Amino acid sequence: MTEGDSPTIARRRVRLALREARERAKLTQVQVAEAMEWSHSKVIRIENGDVSISTNDLRPLLAYLGIKDKTVAADLLAAARIARTRQQKAWYQAPEFRDTLTDDLRKLIEYEGDASEIRSYSIYYIPGPLQTPDYATALMARYEDELSEEQRRWRIEARKKRREALLARSSEVQILLMVDESVLRRTVGGPAVFAAQLRDLRKHSEDGSIRVRMVPFSLDASVTNNASFDLLKLGEGEVLYRETGLGDEMIEDQGTAAKHRARWDRVWQEAADEADTIQFIERRIKDLERADTDRQPR
Repeated sequence: MTEGDSPTIARRRVRLALREARERAKLTQVQVAEAMEWSHSKVIRIENGDVSISTNDLRPLLAYLGIKDKTVAADLLAAARIARTRQQKAWYQAPEFRDTLTDDLRKLIEYEGDASEIRSYSIYYIPGPLQTPDYATALMARYEDELSEEQRRWRIEARKKRREALLARSSEVQILLMVDESVLRRTVGGPAVFAAQLRDLRKHSEDGSIRVRMVPFSLDASVTNNASFDLLKLGEGEVLYRETGLGDEMIEDQGTAAKHRARWDRVWQEAADEADTIQFIERRIKDLERADTDRQPR
């Protein structure tokens, strides 16, 4: 096991190893539950990462799944101990956030706290953790027919907390943002709010917290056929969080993540570079400032 693994990384390492071992042994979750005299839901929660398995439960499970290599078993037992060292409940596990955020979004937030690299691709709006509070509020207002006022309020609060946490780790995590040109043209919240959002992006780009590139309308890029997604590097691998207008999903299959990463890398090289993107953002800011001035009462 990698020295210094966080509880999040350690728990993920254990649950993926257990799921792979079960599938390799051609066993169902129900069969594992019956053999261990557990409930079926307990197996599901362990494999989903909702709970951490104790070392007392892990030892007989390793034997049942045929994991006999002493080094592998010791590694997983050590990871299981680390996975259970979390001392306080994370903010996103509080009832108000559990009732408001999807399970996969809460898992994304958890992984954001441990990722060493985050690559985002967005086709509609600035990604959540980089949204200013005013921009997030204006964006949430568009869902007044689908979400209650309370739900919108807690989602805005979640984006605020994600933003604070991610920017606080800017020296520890590489953040690469790739957005469709439409994202930089869509005036969410009006000229003043959107200009402030773009100034915030420019600031974090200039201080090195993020790198941002735009996929211009003129570029015939295959990635634009995908929904918005995030790729997060955790330990030795990457996970994929994918979002559409109707739902979201966390995908930990390495093959699927690798395909998205290959496509992302290709378009990143073809997109407008950081300097050209910032120049475009600066022009948009000036246009928005003029538009906002024209709207002011004389």
